[in-house]
Amino acid sequence: MPRSLMPVVVLALGVSLVGCATTTGSLQSALADLPAPSPLAVSEPLAVSALIAELEDTEVVLAADEYRFSTETPDVTGLLVAQATAVADASQSDVVEEEYDPWEPFNERMFEFNRRLDRYILKPVATGYNYVVPDRIQVMVANAFDNISFVPRMMNSLFQGKWDGAVREFSRFLFNSTVGIGGLFDVAKIEGIEKSREDFGQTLGFYGAQAGPYLILPFMEPLTVRDGIGKGVDGLMDPLSYFVAFWPARFAMKVEEVVNDRSLNLELFQGFEESVVDMYSAVRHAYLKRREKMIKE
Repeated sequence: MPRSLMPVVVLALGVSLVGCATTTGSLQSALADLPAPSPLAVSEPLAVSALIAELEDTEVVLAADEYRFSTETPDVTGLLVAQATAVADASQSDVVEEEYDPWEPFNERMFEFNRRLDRYILKPVATGYNYVVPDRIQVMVANAFDNISFVPRMMNSLFQGKWDGAVREFSRFLFNSTVGIGGLFDVAKIEGIEKSREDFGQTLGFYGAQAGPYLILPFMEPLTVRDGIGKGVDGLMDPLSYFVAFWPARFAMKVEEVVNDRSLNLELFQGFEESVVDMYSAVRHAYLKRREKMIKE
């Protein structure tokens, strides 16, 4: 291959890896609010319940808000079947009112496109990454990325008048950045300082903005129009956009975050496709209900 084409190939692969996070985020959203046995080996995308990572065979407890490791395998298949059944039993009026999806044909094509990216690109890369990088290091990487993304959570807590959440976010950042060695260890979680889950999409909903149509775009997670606007505003509040101005470096960090997250959830969705009759509808239903619940909290 000519050397002049190498940067283009590397960039294309990186874009594909970042885009593949869509399916992982989609399925995590679908699982996030399902009733589950404990312990639950689920992470939340872009955010849902804070869990402590319990790593066995070590005396050091590494806490990660979004990951729990266990020797027990959760009955993910059963949970997803139950979710699909709930969707099927929903009344037509409920579907129309809560699942506004006028662009469904387009969304379904994009959902399938992103799902294939995950299956054929991201998961194989994450499998190799998981083979090389120990689980405890992956948790530390996830903690570090979560620590530096505290600003949008803190600011949206302030925007919504949730002063306790804002104080907790700032305290977590100070605690984890110092005692937690730059955020590698989530000692704040161990001390009982819980993370907030606020974003600007929730802030808009808090003040009465309607969700708008459901939307799936290539290389992105499920959204509504409101959440898409919120994601853009949150991106402007991301400290990395100011402190890491060199875009190739930021892009490389995003690829690392995506691959690390997928590696931590490598077998989480095994059997999902075989268990749910209509995966698109199940993910859409769970995502919209979850967002509604988060705004009301």
